Formats: sequence, structure tokens, C-alpha cells
Amino acid sequence: MADEIFVNPRLAALYDPLDPDRGDLAPYVRLAEEFGARRVLDIGCGTGVFALLLAERGIEVVGVDPARASVDVARAKPGGDRVRWICGDAAALPPLQVDLATMTANAAQEIVDPDDWQATLRGAYAALRPGGHLVFETRDPARRAWEAWNRETSHRVTEVPGAGPVETWVDVTEVAGPLVSFRWTYVFAADGEVLTSDSTLRFRERQEAEEDLRTAGFAVCEVRHAPDRPGREFVFIARRPDPAEFR
Repeated sequence: MADEIFVNPRLAALYDPLDPDRGDLAPYVRLAEEFGARRVLDIGCGTGVFALLLAERGIEVVGVDPARASVDVARAKPGGDRVRWICGDAAALPPLQVDLATMTANAAQEIVDPDDWQATLRGAYAALRPGGHLVFETRDPARRAWEAWNRETSHRVTEVPGAGPVETWVDVTEVAGPLVSFRWTYVFAADGEVLTSDSTLRFRERQEAEEDLRTAGFAVCEVRHAPDRPGREFVFIARRPDPAEFR
């Protein structure tokens, strides 16, 4: 079940205006270039920012996300017709043969159930051509990022075109082992409506993520730091082995 920020049309329309700086996606674009990827599967594509960045470069992109409202926002953007949008999840994709599969930002951590996580990894594996790569990021639990998620540090008012001033803040609601739950609050000055979106992220240890990848059939190639957040994120680069290489 996707969070309200993704499934409520009024909130989905705020996602990009409230987070306009997507410099975190530049390293993924460089990885696509590094691997010479011509076909990419963007898992958890959300409002389509990354998928459209790739499509602008002539890459064939499939974007998949379970949240209809977010996919509708993505589809309506300039260039949206260049991407194949699928409302669903990676566990039930049509046959694909992509060079690269990605889960950017919080996409991997939002899959909190271990069975759903394995199903997603298996879906990515099936969608990749032999020799293709999977790349995703997850926060290092040791950095305890959630300790800074509170109203004091997050409160702001943003002027959103077409919506007017929107007041937002976040509060952590529960920390239970590797699961961290939090609530975003949105107050619309135009009509006084108050909406909330509850989310839970799973903070996986590096060893856990590597074992999960191997269980799904991947070879773990490398674990990097996010260039724009050194020491705070793990970036996993895995590969679907090519049987031809062992003949």
C-alpha cells in the first residue's frame, strides 16, 4: 500500500514543488552512461523525474510504481509520452530485457516486508538481460538519520503554483528495530485543509542487503557511497550473471 503523498492526487501534485532539487539523481544518470544502458527499468518511478531525465537522453525507459496519482503526474509531464508507464510493482511486470534497473531515493527502503522485498528483487532480476545491472540506495542505519526528522528542523511554508502557500513538517511516530515510521503534515492556506501522510522505511544493514541480493540470484559487484551524501548512504550495484561467460 503506497503512502498518501503518492496516492492522494492533491498531495501527489505537491511532490515535485516541495522537493525541487533532485541532484541526487545525477549519479544514477552517470551510472546509466557508465554501463552503456539503452533500456532502463525505473522501479518506484513516482512522479517520473528520473525516468524523464533518461528519456531526454534517448534511453528507452519503463517506469513502474503502485501509486496511480504519482504515475498520472509523471505521464502528464512534458516528454511523458517517451516513457512506458506501468501502475503496479516489479513483482508482476510484463516480459522485459533491460540493461539497467534502478530504485532511486527511498524506493528500496519503502519496501518494508521481507517477502515483498524478495519479490521485488526477483522481479528486477527477471526484467534484466543477462549481464544487466541493478542499482539502488539505502541509508546507513548507523547514521540514525531519523533523529533529525522533527517539526523543528523540517517546518516550512512553500508557495506552490496553483495551490498557494502550503505548510509542511515531519514527525517520527515510531522506531521499531529496522523500521522507522513518520508522518508528514500538509496544511493548505487556500482552504485550510490539513492532510497527513504516514510512511515507514526499512533501514537495512549492508550485510543484510547483500545477502538479499545473492538470494535473488544477483552477484554483488560493488557498494559505493552516494557522492552527494558521503558516509550516509549505501549504493548497491549488483549484476545478473550471464551464463555465457562461464561456457
